[in-house]
Amino acid sequence: MQHVKFRDIEEFLDFLPKEEFEITSYLMQIVANTIPIYKEKLSYNVPYYYKNKSICFIWPASVLWGREKTYEGVRFGFTKGYLLRDELNYLDRGSQMQVYWKGFECVEDIDEDILKTYIYEAAEIDDKFM
Repeated sequence: MQHVKFRDIEEFLDFLPKEEFEITSYLMQIVANTIPIYKEKLSYNVPYYYKNKSICFIWPASVLWGREKTYEGVRFGFTKGYLLRDELNYLDRGSQMQVYWKGFECVEDIDEDILKTYIYEAAEIDDKFM
């Protein structure tokens, strides 16, 4: 289903086009500054973040799932998005039952405060899976 296989985060970042690299790097910094203790690892060729279970991921459009690019920019996803309150209706659900995300086409699209609020809540939910 995927056309690439990265050995590590550096190789993943080197693969990205400039715009996606900038968005992804910024999102990675937000996660690092929001979740105090986490593990970062590539899963499905993109960075996933864990404490007890999978919390969130960053999926640039250039890392295809399937044969064609289906969106632009970078998606920031929550693996248990269905458990988030999302009173702002901020997240996209598509046809997914559990995974919700927010898409960003440029760094300026990212509202760091709102995204951090969702990350904090996702980390709190993850703490229940200890």
